[in-house]
Amino acid sequence: MPRRSSTARVPVAIRCLFGPIVCSCALPAFAQQPAAAEVKAPPVQVISTTPLPGLGLPKDAVPANVQTGDAEDLRNPATMTAPQLMDRTFDSVNVNEAQGNPYQPDVNFRGFTASPLLGTSPGLSVFQDGVRINEPLGDTVNWDLIPNSAISTITLVPGSNPVFGLNTLGGSIAITTKDGFAFPGLAAQAYGGSFGRAAADIEFGGARDRLGYFVTGNAFYERGWRDNSSSQIRQGFGKLSFRDRDASVDFSLTGADNTLNGSQAIPLSFLQQNREQSYTFPDTFNNQVVMANLVGKYALSPLNLLQGNAYYRGFKSKNFSTNVNDGFDPTLPADPGNTQGQNIAVDVDTNGWGFGVQYSYLGDLGALPNQLTLGVSLDAARTDFTQSNQEANFAPDRSSIPVGPFSVVTQARTENTYWGLYVTDTLSPASWIDVMLAGRYNWAEVKIRDLSGTNPALDGNNRFSRFNPAAGVTLKPLPALTAYASYNEGMRIPTPVELTCASPGAPCALPNAFLADPPLDPVIAKTWEVGVRGPITPTVRWHATAYQTTLQNDILFVSASAAAPNTGFFQNVGTTRRRGVELGIGGTVHRLTFAASYSYINAQFRTPFTESSPSNTTADAVGDIQVQPGDRLPLIPRNILKLRVAYLFGESFTLGAGMYAQDSAFVRGNENNLDPSGTISGYAVFNVDARWKFAPGWELFGQINNIFNRKYNSSGVLGTNFFNGPGNTFDATATTREVFYAPAAPFGAWIGIRYALGARG
Repeated sequence: MPRRSSTARVPVAIRCLFGPIVCSCALPAFAQQPAAAEVKAPPVQVISTTPLPGLGLPKDAVPANVQTGDAEDLRNPATMTAPQLMDRTFDSVNVNEAQGNPYQPDVNFRGFTASPLLGTSPGLSVFQDGVRINEPLGDTVNWDLIPNSAISTITLVPGSNPVFGLNTLGGSIAITTKDGFAFPGLAAQAYGGSFGRAAADIEFGGARDRLGYFVTGNAFYERGWRDNSSSQIRQGFGKLSFRDRDASVDFSLTGADNTLNGSQAIPLSFLQQNREQSYTFPDTFNNQVVMANLVGKYALSPLNLLQGNAYYRGFKSKNFSTNVNDGFDPTLPADPGNTQGQNIAVDVDTNGWGFGVQYSYLGDLGALPNQLTLGVSLDAARTDFTQSNQEANFAPDRSSIPVGPFSVVTQARTENTYWGLYVTDTLSPASWIDVMLAGRYNWAEVKIRDLSGTNPALDGNNRFSRFNPAAGVTLKPLPALTAYASYNEGMRIPTPVELTCASPGAPCALPNAFLADPPLDPVIAKTWEVGVRGPITPTVRWHATAYQTTLQNDILFVSASAAAPNTGFFQNVGTTRRRGVELGIGGTVHRLTFAASYSYINAQFRTPFTESSPSNTTADAVGDIQVQPGDRLPLIPRNILKLRVAYLFGESFTLGAGMYAQDSAFVRGNENNLDPSGTISGYAVFNVDARWKFAPGWELFGQINNIFNRKYNSSGVLGTNFFNGPGNTFDATATTREVFYAPAAPFGAWIGIRYALGARG
C-alpha cells in the first residue's frame, strides 16, 4: 500500500541534529543544478525483502545499503555479465579470476564469497526468481548457468538477513528475470574481439491482453587469453506469463550447456617468464542445467496477498583435472604405482526441487501503516557423486599423459533437505519512521550414503536447526536524509563436501574424495549495520555505511600438501570478523553520469588456531603455522576504490571510462600473515567504453579493458613448484616453494552491434 509522505512534522531536536549534515553535503552541488522544476526525480525504487520476488518496500524504508542493477546496466559495454556489473559498480565487491576463465569468477562481497569452485568458503546466497541456485553439494554458484540476457534486475541485500535462509552470512543476491509485459519487442546483438571472443544474444518478447511471452538465447565462445582456457557458453531462457487484476502467473524454463577450461594459478617463476602459460592441464568443466519454475500471486483482497513458487532444477557437471602426486619417489622409475601425477574425473548429478509460499497483510496495525509477511519454504536435492582417479605422468609441455585406466575412488549419494519458516514485519509508528522485525527458523538435514559398498563408514545423517532474528529501524527526519540501523543473524551449515573432508590425517583433493570424517559445527553470523543516505539533488545521491559481521565456528579450507596446493581439509577455526565502511556518491548532472565509491574491509581471525601450511616459510618442522587474533583473512583487500564517468555527446554518442583499484591482500596459506612473499600487490585498472546510436534501432558499441595493459594478479596460494627441470619440465628433485598466482587479463578490446525493434533501450 502507498507509504505516507515523509514531509510531515519531525521533532525539532532531530532536525537540529541532522540539518547541518544535509546542508554541508548539498550546497555545493545545488549550485551546479538547474531549477528543481527542470529536473525530473527518479521513480521510487521498490526492493524485495523476501526470497520470492514482487512484493517489497521502498528502498528508503530498508535498513541496509541495498544495491541494484538492471537490464540497462547489463547492456552497457562496460558491464555485460552479472559478476562484471557487481565488480565495477557495487560497493565492497571484488572479483577473483582464480581459474583464468571469465565465466568462473569468485564474487566477493564484504569478505564473503560466491564461487563456482569447491573449497571456497561460501557466504552469499544467490536466488533466481525465488529459487536458491547455490549448488547443494558445495554451496557453489555457477555463474555460467545464469543467462545474462534474461536478467531484469540484480539486487544485493547486505548482511545476515535471516529471511533469505541458509548461507546468508554476508549478503544475498536476488536475480529477477524478464517477462514479455515489461520487455516487449525484438533485440539482438553480436560482438567480438580480443582472445578470439565471439558472442551473440537475441531476445523477443511481447504481450496481448492478459498473456505475455519472452524468449532469449546467448552464445559465447572464446579461446582465452591464457593457454588452455577456452570457453563455450550456450544459454537459453523462456517465460510465459498471465496477468489479471487479482492474479499473475509466470512459468519459466532455464537451460545451459557449457564447456569451461581453466588454467589455474601458476608459480611466480612461471609468471615472470610468460603470464599466459598453464601449470598443468587439462582442467575442464562441462556444466549443464535445466530449471523449471512456476511463480504465482493472488490478491485475496486489497490488503491480503498470497504468493508462491514451485521449481525443479537438474544440474550435471563433469570435471577433468590434473594434479601433481606429492607421494612420487624420484629415486624410482616413473611407472605404475609411482607416477608423477594423477588425473581426477568427477561426475556430479543433482536433482533439486522445492517450493515457497508466503502470505502478506498490507493493512494498518491499529492506526499505523504496516506490512506483514509470513512464509514457508522447502529446498530438497539429491546428488550422485562419482570420483575416479588415473595415474599419469607429465609431458614436456606439462600436459597429462595417462598411465593405465581410471579407477573409481568414491561413489556417494547426498540428500539435502532444508525447511524454513520466516516472518518479517515493517511498522511505521510515524510518517518518518519504519521499524522492521524479522526472523526465520531453519531446519536442515544432510544425508550421505556410500554407493560403492566399500566405504560404509561414510554413511551418516547430519541435522542442524536454529532460529535467527533480525531487527532494524529507518528514520527520515528530513526529505534529504535517511538514517538507519539494523542487527541480524544468519546461519550456514557445513556442506556435504566439507562434512566428508574434515580430517587433517586424510586431506582431500579438490574435487575431493569423500571420507568418513569428524563432524563440523554450523557457522553463525551476527551483523550490525548503520548508515545514512539521501539526495543532494533530485538526480544525485550519496550514502555512508558502517558494518560489522562476526562469524562463530567459521569453516575454512586448510592446505595440507606443499606439492599440491589444492589439497587439504575443512575445519572450524573459531571466530572471524569483518568490519567495514562504504562511502558512495553518484547520479547525473546535465549530460554527465558519474559514480564514485570507497570500501574499507577489515577481515580478521579472532581466535588462535594451528593450521597446516607446509609451503609457508615460517612453518615449523611438521609444516604447521600459528594463526593469531588480528591476522587478516586471505584474498580480502582492505581498500577498494571505484570510479565511473560517462558523457552523452549530442543525442546519440556516449563515452564512458572507469577505474577499479584495490590494495594488497594475503594469499591462501599465509593466514598468519608472516610469509613475506605471500601477498598479492595492489593495483589500479582503467577501462573505457562507447555507444553510438547511428540509426533508429541500431547501436554500435565498444569496450576496452585494462587500457594501460597493467600486469596484476587477482588471487594466490602458497605451494611447491615441481616443474623446475629444463624448459619447466617435471623434476621432483629440484622443487621450490613459491607463491602460485592467478594472473588477471591483459589489454582487451571488443566491438559489437545491436539492433532493437520495439524493445526497451
